[in-house]
Amino acid sequence: QMCEKFTVCENSMEMLVRNNLNLPKVTEEDGSVSDFLTFLSFQDKCLRKISSGLYTFTTYLEYIKETFTSEKQNIESLCYSTEHLARTVREMVINPEEVTIPDSATRKSLRTKLKSNKTWIEKITTHLILRDFTSFMEKTVRAVRYLKNTRSFSV
Repeated sequence: QMCEKFTVCENSMEMLVRNNLNLPKVTEEDGSVSDFLTFLSFQDKCLRKISSGLYTFTTYLEYIKETFTSEKQNIESLCYSTEHLARTVREMVINPEEVTIPDSATRKSLRTKLKSNKTWIEKITTHLILRDFTSFMEKTVRAVRYLKNTRSFSV
């Protein structure tokens, strides 16, 4: 939808240059689902990483809500759902206080850094955030599905 509405496409050189957002990711070191045997020993670490990542993405999604106003209602719903999922996953962690939750000053600082006086940069930033959020959620779904199938785990 972003590509059609704003002609923001994957092959854009500006996107590659701008991609310095440091968005959350689930990686091999976190017990990624690409190696299930390794993942088994990192379940709690993976859940912490997922919950922390979701909390971080809520800040990025708040930025999108401010800039992508034509989809404000959908983004509000996404923000709410993401925060709810972050809380739910956090409750599954052995020590929930180990989950990193950005404080209000950090969130405000990040939103300020993301703002740009150029509409094109805002569109690229929005696209990158949504693309990485989609990837993060795909890995999260696989991880939770795997956890559900490998131990008595209620989701």
